[in-house]
Amino acid sequence: MLDVSPHPLLDLAAFTAELPRPLGEIESSPELLALFMPGATGPMSSSDTVREAVRKLLRHGGFRPTGRSKPASEYLIKAVAEGLLRPINLAVDACNAVSLHSGMPISVVDLDKAVAPLSVSIAPEGAKYVFNASGQEIDLGGLLCLCDAAGPCANAVKDAQRTKVDANTRRTLSIVWGTNALPGRAAETARWYREILERHGVVTHDALV
Repeated sequence: MLDVSPHPLLDLAAFTAELPRPLGEIESSPELLALFMPGATGPMSSSDTVREAVRKLLRHGGFRPTGRSKPASEYLIKAVAEGLLRPINLAVDACNAVSLHSGMPISVVDLDKAVAPLSVSIAPEGAKYVFNASGQEIDLGGLLCLCDAAGPCANAVKDAQRTKVDANTRRTLSIVWGTNALPGRAAETARWYREILERHGVVTHDALV
């Protein structure tokens, strides 16, 4: 279901998820939330090598992944260290936990808010979107993005407000922004992510042919 433009570094993993009930009615398990605790460990762990490989991926199109525009996976590490990472809902909690420990930035969007066709490509100069309820924008120029018929809607830094999941979400699309500098890591990350969701009764399907 995804049209992915050729890219020399991108090793993307993607899957859809069908929830058994509206997202607001599904609680994250204690085992999942325990992954947010300082010192918690999982089947994967990040490293400086992972962080630099991800930054190189995002720099390829001319984007500068630093400061407030650093990869979401790096933000999560800082949030846990400062005790700022809080449970939100199953879709976001699973995404955050796996991204935190794998070091791979991950996007999750509400499929019913996105408008087909869906594709992945580098955003042109001047492209922007609102990424939070306060109306703040991110400059997307040179950054790999998930796009729908209305334009870019997610990336490895900040996802668009218009396609974010909410309490009524029943179907999601998740993107693991992997790099071929880390062979197999995106697929491994997606497998763990799907296992967590499936333990909560969610049905997942590959989104790449």
